[in-house]
Amino acid sequence: MSAVANLLGILDLERLEVNLFRGKSPQDGWQRVFGGQVIGQALVAACRTVEDRRPHSLHGYFVLPGDPKAPIIYEVERVRDGRSFSTRRVKAIQHGAAIFSLSASFHVEEEGEEHQFAMPDVPPPEELKSEADVRQLFHAHMPEAMKAYFARERPIEIRPVEFGRYTGERQPEGKFHVWIRTTAPLPDDPVVHRCVLAYASDMTLLDAANVPHGRSFFDQSVQAASLDHAMWFHRPFRADDWLLYAHDSPSGQSSRGFTRGSIYTRQGVLVASVAQEGLLRKKRG
Repeated sequence: MSAVANLLGILDLERLEVNLFRGKSPQDGWQRVFGGQVIGQALVAACRTVEDRRPHSLHGYFVLPGDPKAPIIYEVERVRDGRSFSTRRVKAIQHGAAIFSLSASFHVEEEGEEHQFAMPDVPPPEELKSEADVRQLFHAHMPEAMKAYFARERPIEIRPVEFGRYTGERQPEGKFHVWIRTTAPLPDDPVVHRCVLAYASDMTLLDAANVPHGRSFFDQSVQAASLDHAMWFHRPFRADDWLLYAHDSPSGQSSRGFTRGSIYTRQGVLVASVAQEGLLRKKRG
């Protein structure tokens, strides 16, 4: 099974009851569940209870680390169904305790005035190093767990614009850019593309709070964990086409880093915005 097919299988939750779903985790050796997986699965659970409208925003809090060896139960509360908007609350449960909570809002398609920030001027993905190039250059410097991670086929391809951040080069205000897309085509369902992008949005965002301090991608001196995650979907897109993910970090304090992301199509259309606060605590010793 390809990595993208495996991802779609992970996002295809089992329905246990009208508002109750069960999700599984990939058995890839990680000690905790990837945060983007829980975001994506919780959004899928919410979407399974809404018809004729798509999610436009989500807000989630990570409560406890997820156990990849146990299934995750997603309990959906149907808060409201109005003429234009629907609201859902989702609680992810493992071992009898909540590990993640999500609120999601859905909106019917409407016409209205439009504006957006312009896309940053960066090289296209074809002119940048591939993940295979990055792996070859830095393989000797990677921790063993990261070597195993890069050795596996992955569903999301990432091409960095600012290559120096891998070597500890400081980026003012945490600004850096990556191109992302799935490594194989996705179904045409727009909800699938939103759930896949929600999954991918957690992959690089917290790095923006590290690069102002010259901490590289491979730095193991800091304990990092996502604390919350918010996302807004603005316009249609395909997650299997290249998307530019522009990051920044306005603030870092009290062992917490605040980060933001803007996601554009290669034609310059702003399709989604992301915000996150994460724990960045120096490890003892």
